[in-house]
Amino acid sequence: MDCLLMRHGVAVEMEGWSGIDETRPLTNEGRTQVRLVAQGLSAMSVSPTHLISSPLCRAQETAELIRASLCPSVTMIVCDALKPDSSPEILTAFLQTIHASAVILCVGHEPLLGTTAGYWLTGHISHSYLMKRAGVGLIRMPSTPQIGEGLLRWWYTPAQLITLSHIDLTRSKGER
Repeated sequence: MDCLLMRHGVAVEMEGWSGIDETRPLTNEGRTQVRLVAQGLSAMSVSPTHLISSPLCRAQETAELIRASLCPSVTMIVCDALKPDSSPEILTAFLQTIHASAVILCVGHEPLLGTTAGYWLTGHISHSYLMKRAGVGLIRMPSTPQIGEGLLRWWYTPAQLITLSHIDLTRSKGER
């Protein structure tokens, strides 16, 4: 199983928002950033079979932008296991219900995503894997997510993914 962990894009700051945190949307900059990140993921031939989002507005907006660009035929699933106050154990238990051959893209929040990465990679809750807004990491599992059995394939910042969106990775080395 391949598990892509993605943090939502840049959202309206809490100080500038009159509603509740759960309804804070992406900014225009955040939407543009996510679209470019999606292009970078496309250049890497990332092809999710499952798209799962936190129920918070900024995460769902991010997931919808990714879906539109990267996997339009995939239905987005909204899941409480990706809420900011969830835990790596809860998210892991949910993902264990999905077939082992899946490529899952989870859109959520920090610190949950970073601590989940640490949990899957080391078997311990760790704050060593910080994820920037609109950053994406890929962790490969031997089957379904298990603690300490993950293999970190890559962990990209949005700037790195945006750079990839401008590079044609499909050309052979001789053509560059």
